[in-house]
Amino acid sequence: MGPRAAAPATSRTLIPVFCVVMAAALVAALRLPATVTVLGLAMFGILHNVLELRYVSGRFEAILTGRFLGLLVVLITGIMLCRLVPMLSWSAPAEILLGYLVLAVACWWGLRGRPPLLWASLVILGCAAGGSLTFPAYHFVFLTHLHNVVPLFFLWEWARRLRTGRTSFRMTQVAWVLLIPALILAGTFDPWLGGDQNGTVAAFAGGGERLMAAYTPPAWLDTALALRLLVVFAFLQTMHYVVWVWFMPRHARPATERFEQRAGALRGHRAWLLGLAGTALLAVLFVTDYAGGKTMYGAIASYHAYLEFPVLLALLAGAGHLMGERE
Repeated sequence: MGPRAAAPATSRTLIPVFCVVMAAALVAALRLPATVTVLGLAMFGILHNVLELRYVSGRFEAILTGRFLGLLVVLITGIMLCRLVPMLSWSAPAEILLGYLVLAVACWWGLRGRPPLLWASLVILGCAAGGSLTFPAYHFVFLTHLHNVVPLFFLWEWARRLRTGRTSFRMTQVAWVLLIPALILAGTFDPWLGGDQNGTVAAFAGGGERLMAAYTPPAWLDTALALRLLVVFAFLQTMHYVVWVWFMPRHARPATERFEQRAGALRGHRAWLLGLAGTALLAVLFVTDYAGGKTMYGAIASYHAYLEFPVLLALLAGAGHLMGERE
């Protein structure tokens, strides 16, 4: 069920694997973007939530601790509650404000010893929050795509353990996170685009237009960019799952071990069993009520989606020394 302990990885073995996976994910996303998006969420959504939280909690245990972690959990729980009632007029603005509070707390934690930088960051966050509240639809589309870009940071940081080929490995990650999506958006792969956004799976999810609206800024919905952005999301989501369901469990065992020291109830295969049980329950909910299942998943996903941002900000703000070189 869970991954076996792996031998120390080298870039020579990992880069070809990533290239093959990238090619397969790109073909699938180009030909069947709606199917890949919907079925990928149903099959790996909950599981990757559990495994990502396990990695982040273990790898960054020196950061996610004490009052800082407690405050983050309280704020993200508020976001989860907002997502459970998405149709209420105040739920979207409340989630936006709570999200920026999460970032503000991270900035305070990382920059509290450097007041000028702290105040500058808070001013920037305040301006960004004003823009998000003015254009909430754009905010959530941007956040959706940004979440799939975040693994680049974790892979970049993980690569510190590589003695050779570190740059090649990192450039491979840049290729799938940034270069391939840019080529998709530029129309490079348009001749190979499929049409399943109007098919059965898209209809099951509420229709192709509704599906694309979740990943496209409103001003671009009637343009060629709408389908391209759906393809970008399908591709990045697939690679996102590869990182959290295959790569990190297999090649970042020390993080798992440290997590298990903190959460003994989820040792060994138990985290996998929890993720698979959640996947099964979500699949049933999707089949019986897709909209309700999507709402429930969005609420559950709040923790892994929002917890990664304060970790990144805290590290960028100068907290990296707390981790040392333990990976």
